[in-house]
Amino acid sequence: MESLQLAKEIAEAFEDKVGLDIKILKVEELTTLADYFVLVSGQSNTQVRALADAAEDRLTELGLSAPRREGRGGDSWILLDAGTVIAHVFTREAREYYQLEKLWADAETVEIEDSEKD
Repeated sequence: MESLQLAKEIAEAFEDKVGLDIKILKVEELTTLADYFVLVSGQSNTQVRALADAAEDRLTELGLSAPRREGRGGDSWILLDAGTVIAHVFTREAREYYQLEKLWADAETVEIEDSEKD
């Protein structure tokens, strides 16, 4: 699966769990870490965990291996590393504090289309 499609699948999994302010950032020209970052906010630590679980489940359904997961302890920021795509799942407070959109301001924001429209 191409990186962009993988990022969109993760974003759709976040949409299904009513994630807030979902963004896909194209960072492939800016870093060797990944091609895309997917960012989402949850309203609570419980929703942050549910969002991360939903992304893992979506990748498993697609026959892909589960991403590496960091941040189980505090659950205010969970990072899912799916190789060419890294998803950042935050509480609103953590997202505001770390300001990844500002840190990666040179990244292109990719539109998230509904999969039925693709």
